[in-house]
Amino acid sequence: MGNYCSECGHPVALKRINGHYLLHEIEHVLHFERGILYTIKELMFRPGTNIKRFFSDDRSRLVKPVIFIIVTSLIYTIVSHFFHIESMISRDLAAQSSVTKILGWTESHMGYSNILLGALIALFTKLIFRKYSYNYFEILILLCFVMGFGMLIYTLFSLLEGLTHIDFKIISAVFAIGYCTWAIAHFFNPLKLTSYIKAFFAYIMGMIIYYLLAILIGSMIDLILK
Repeated sequence: MGNYCSECGHPVALKRINGHYLLHEIEHVLHFERGILYTIKELMFRPGTNIKRFFSDDRSRLVKPVIFIIVTSLIYTIVSHFFHIESMISRDLAAQSSVTKILGWTESHMGYSNILLGALIALFTKLIFRKYSYNYFEILILLCFVMGFGMLIYTLFSLLEGLTHIDFKIISAVFAIGYCTWAIAHFFNPLKLTSYIKAFFAYIMGMIIYYLLAILIGSMIDLILK
């Protein structure tokens, strides 16, 4: 009969999960070729080219986009919690309004909230770059890659803040938004200045609408519960 099924190719008997299996899985995720480190390198220098290739040619070169944004958001959360990095939202949570609770959830569940935020930014990106043939879901995948790398920028500055005790929050936001703007423009047309202006506008509008919705929903909850 052999070690593998002649019909589907799966092993006849799965090996028991142990320490070796866990280390192998971690190595597979972090592997520089076709792993998260390789994905980071490619997104750092050629985001538009690599994401287009992901769409049309080879989807095995980069880490899956949703996994990428969740993993990078998790890394940021671990680093910021380890160094006790607090944002202005965290400091205001004592007010215990529904708005601050929603914004607090956004901070503590960065993986999920980034996907929701990306969904709004993708909507504006689709509207602004509507002459291009990419559909909404392709643009959402673009945002998963781009915002995932943005989370690594926030992670780097959180690490620096934890080590130096210097507040880098504004600087990190400038770099992260700057990268996202550049990467989106690089995806559509890196040779046109208007691409960068449109990309910045789409990103900022998505963020504004996300936080306005959080404020609106939180305020409505507080009114109902009064």
